[in-house]
Amino acid sequence: MNNYETVFILNPVLSEDQAKDTVDKFVKVLTGHKANIVNVEQWGLKKLAYPIQKKSTGFYNLIEFSAPSEAIATLETEYRRDESVMRFLTTSLDKFAVEYNNRRRKGEFNRNKGPKPQQQKREREEARA
Repeated sequence: MNNYETVFILNPVLSEDQAKDTVDKFVKVLTGHKANIVNVEQWGLKKLAYPIQKKSTGFYNLIEFSAPSEAIATLETEYRRDESVMRFLTTSLDKFAVEYNNRRRKGEFNRNKGPKPQQQKREREEARA
């Protein structure tokens, strides 16, 4: 079994519930092929870098999983059949990417940790005074 992650963009016309149901459908496709789902993230409605199908926003979703390689062909066929999927990309993860994703999920790369640059500047000015 290899490690993969897939990111797909759903049509913004869908409601939140419809988007969640669509993600669940793809998770079921993977589990039907004996895939181990590691992580599912719904990033929400985001602005697209360029219009796709005359739409400027879309629901972004990520699924990280380990599966046999045959499952990828089935998953991508399901993406193509579903009209609500505007774009998708499935990538194979090496051991470094798997480790990075584990650390990212634990929150090691959060930018919100520690003081903000403006706060650091104020603290330095106060220390000089």
